[in-house]
Amino acid sequence: MTTATRATSSNASMAPERSLNQRMDALARANQIRIKRAQLKRDLKAGRLSIHSLLLDPPEYVETAKVFDMLLAVPKYGRVKVNKILAHCRIAPSKTIGGLSERQRSELTTLLHR
Repeated sequence: MTTATRATSSNASMAPERSLNQRMDALARANQIRIKRAQLKRDLKAGRLSIHSLLLDPPEYVETAKVFDMLLAVPKYGRVKVNKILAHCRIAPSKTIGGLSERQRSELTTLLHR
């Protein structure tokens, strides 16, 4: 394989270049999602929002959030308790809310209702 061939094959796997406007739009969207998630966590911590309603009908901006992080925002739920709950429901700590199966979602909400 020649160096010219290697250079073209490595470029083929890279993402396309983004324009400055595209990058700025993506950054603005990401920042809006971060702001909404931070407010959501504050609402969970203050008791203005239920984790059950969040898990059963998650807003779009929460679909890519980690279940672990959302549970940590709930009062009286620390790292140890959250890890035990996730292990009991057979959910990986890296699982996103949007990536939960129906079984995992229902098992988690049932366990949290106790």
